[in-house]
Amino acid sequence: MIEFVDTHTHLFVQEFDEDRKTAVQRAVDAGVKKLFLPSITAESLPSILAMCEEFPGVCYPMAGLHPTELGDDYKAALDIIYSRLKSDNRFIAVGEVGLDFYWDDTRKNEQIDAFCRQIGWAHEFGLPLVIHSRSAFDELYSVMDSFRSWNLKGIFHCFSGNSEEALKLLSFDGFCLGIGGVVTYKKSTLPSVLASVPLERVVLETDSPYLAPVPNRGKRNESSYIPFIAQKLAEIYGCPIEHVAAVTTGNARRLFKL
Repeated sequence: MIEFVDTHTHLFVQEFDEDRKTAVQRAVDAGVKKLFLPSITAESLPSILAMCEEFPGVCYPMAGLHPTELGDDYKAALDIIYSRLKSDNRFIAVGEVGLDFYWDDTRKNEQIDAFCRQIGWAHEFGLPLVIHSRSAFDELYSVMDSFRSWNLKGIFHCFSGNSEEALKLLSFDGFCLGIGGVVTYKKSTLPSVLASVPLERVVLETDSPYLAPVPNRGKRNESSYIPFIAQKLAEIYGCPIEHVAAVTTGNARRLFKL
């Protein structure tokens, strides 16, 4: 039986308030047996943990502060998240963390500070990192390179860069690229970029409710759409979808020790 993992889904957000339980069931019925839930703020942790309690063995929590959610009190928010990580061994990763200068680059120093602190958590607790990057590649690479000796592991979430960027990110041996619905878009350059990326360095994700794959582009995304992404990868790599499922699920299981 085909088994997929959605390594990045926000099923806990309000877009799923009306049909969260059925959305999870649709995912499981589609072969997506495990759903990894990244936090965005400290306030999102209770909702994430509630889902994990409701769907044990299917939903798994992460803890992190998203770079676009840094308020003036971001250090206090980081303290709350850190305390939860330290006291609760259910968290499988530190995420979603990273750098995002797309809308606002006036707080680069604060974003870098928060990112570095959370990298430290991953090292302290032996957890993978789930890293968001938007309009910040050079800065992100520089930060990660400064921690290279720590032999960190994790996912560069929602990768949509070029071949040079893929090569530089894959120089971090413990990391995979998270590939989602963008790979199915007509004008996406990801198919040509992935030609030089081993499938053994790829994991699947939806980033739901965002970035739904073709044929559902423009609609609310959900974890049950993972097979559309996997089918596109099967075309890119010239292999059966069963092979894509086996390899990417194996990659996710190794990264997250599941």
